[in-house]
Amino acid sequence: MSTVNHLQCTALHEWHSSHAGRMVDFAGWSMPVQYSSIIEEHHATRKSIGMFDVSHMGRFFFSGDKVDSFLDRLTTRRVAGMEVGRIRYSLMCNGAGGILDDVLVYRLPTAEGGSQIMMVVNASNREKIRNWIESNRSDQDHFELQDRTSETAMIACQGPNANGIVAEICELEPEQLKYYTGTATQVCGADAFVSRTGYTGEDGCEIIVENDRAVEVWEEIYSRAITVRGNASGLAARDTLRLEAAMPLYGHELNENINAAQVNIGFAINVKDRDFVGRSAILAAMKDQSLPRRVGFELEDRRAARQHCPIVQNGQPIGEVTSGTFSPTLERSISMGYVQPQYADLNTALTIDIRGKLHNARVVELPFYSRSAKQTVN
Repeated sequence: MSTVNHLQCTALHEWHSSHAGRMVDFAGWSMPVQYSSIIEEHHATRKSIGMFDVSHMGRFFFSGDKVDSFLDRLTTRRVAGMEVGRIRYSLMCNGAGGILDDVLVYRLPTAEGGSQIMMVVNASNREKIRNWIESNRSDQDHFELQDRTSETAMIACQGPNANGIVAEICELEPEQLKYYTGTATQVCGADAFVSRTGYTGEDGCEIIVENDRAVEVWEEIYSRAITVRGNASGLAARDTLRLEAAMPLYGHELNENINAAQVNIGFAINVKDRDFVGRSAILAAMKDQSLPRRVGFELEDRRAARQHCPIVQNGQPIGEVTSGTFSPTLERSISMGYVQPQYADLNTALTIDIRGKLHNARVVELPFYSRSAKQTVN
């Protein structure tokens, strides 16, 4: 791992810089926010393939006895008993039910025929989650946590052509994997882990490979992507894509002051027959009818409502926008935010204060966009 202006750099940093990537500081990493235009990169992903360097995401590998039962005590989603190859989206919460991070927990197959637990965390929360894990370890918890973020690269290939292109250089076809599963394989002859996961609302896969093979893998995919009007895409397009798919983002829809029960992602909270940090507070919040709830909005005009814009009803503030953009796919202004529960019903008319001017909006069903071949998270 190298650094530029005190920022950490991924193994693909030089490639981004030499291909007109506009580099920005993102959670202490030098990352490409865009190459050409956000809209072009967005459409390339929806219509063909978008390639994203997501190597800034934290990657923790666990080894030792009963790691799954230990993590089961820290995650809102059941980890104990996960089948080999399975991946689960979960939240990690504090004792008050506030969200410390949203994570992916993987049970990876090993070359010896066993399995290993890996966790992917948000770049901005990497140290916090590592410290949280260590602070909850007891003398009976015998395992090792290895942070391999700086040693490996993570490449997301998303869109209708993504899996087919990766299959050309991979020992397996990603289409053979069920959604939210993964396996060890080889990509360009390099040892890798491929998972059928992503953060764009499209089908696709993510590849984890050692740093010294990352550029080779990236360029092989890129050379095929550009022949079908795909492209490298930056973090800005990744944000507009995930917002259309109504995927919550830490620091926007998720933070330590928001209880997990407010986010409306019930599939990621398993409270039956298990205990975990924050469970009691989450159960209490599920019964509390006064807490704000996450909803989606569509604005009447094209003006985008950004984070922290007040949401108003009859001149009174009733909530706040957490994310917003003009949707390149839907060609209308969309937002997510939290409102008092009595205003969360579909088609409720609201106004959003954008820099002192009120704009009409209504509550709409989430997600704003979903691909026709719908798949369910395990």
